[in-house]
Amino acid sequence: MIEIQSIRKSFEDKEVLKDISARFDNGKTNLIIGQSGSGKTVLMKCIVGLLTPTSGKILYDGRDFVSMSKKEKALLRREMGMIFQSAALFDSMSVLENVMFPLDMFSTMTLKERTKRAQQCLDRVNLIDAQSKYPGEISGGMQKRVAIARAIALNPKYLFCDEPNSGLDPKTSLVIDALIHDITEEYQMTTIINTHDMNSVMGIGDSIIFIKEGHEEWKGDKTQVATSTNQALTDFIFASDLLKKARQAFI
Repeated sequence: MIEIQSIRKSFEDKEVLKDISARFDNGKTNLIIGQSGSGKTVLMKCIVGLLTPTSGKILYDGRDFVSMSKKEKALLRREMGMIFQSAALFDSMSVLENVMFPLDMFSTMTLKERTKRAQQCLDRVNLIDAQSKYPGEISGGMQKRVAIARAIALNPKYLFCDEPNSGLDPKTSLVIDALIHDITEEYQMTTIINTHDMNSVMGIGDSIIFIKEGHEEWKGDKTQVATSTNQALTDFIFASDLLKKARQAFI
């Protein structure tokens, strides 16, 4: 479980995050949603330690990440898996080598053990047959699945996904959503997803926090989104739906 308490973040005289508190539970897909510029990306960066909040606490199973030493933070980061907006694969490495990369860097396994673990992860995302290919030889959706395999290679406690469906068609996006959701339940990870994809919200939003202009506007789950009386949330959903329909009209 990850808990954030009264998080504030300012850049010079501009306050970007304004007293945000939330709890992200194990085994659930926890979504952070909001318009561009709302502060959701800054919040994610604070949670993973890329930014230091101006004030507040970030608790990883009760451990305060903000007050940790550099060594303690480095050890905690080994418990994290990351899926970036772009798959962020190494073009010069094969699919198998990409998944093995964190194992090569941080594990004490033998080469045989690392290879076996990477192949297990690729099999979990149905890509074992693509292990010898290179990123440029596979589709965008397959690249995202490789990124998921790499993210779970070290069996992390915490999984962070930054716009995992970015650049994917609707059908492939649903596949990626289902895979992340299933793996979250299977491994009982604490998964946090930064997204503005309403299909993701309605499909896998076990827990949702809606950020508007740097403050916590609404909390709930996918079953409560449609019936919410929060006007800002309704406007956000409606605008997202209109944009999606407009894009589909040009496909």
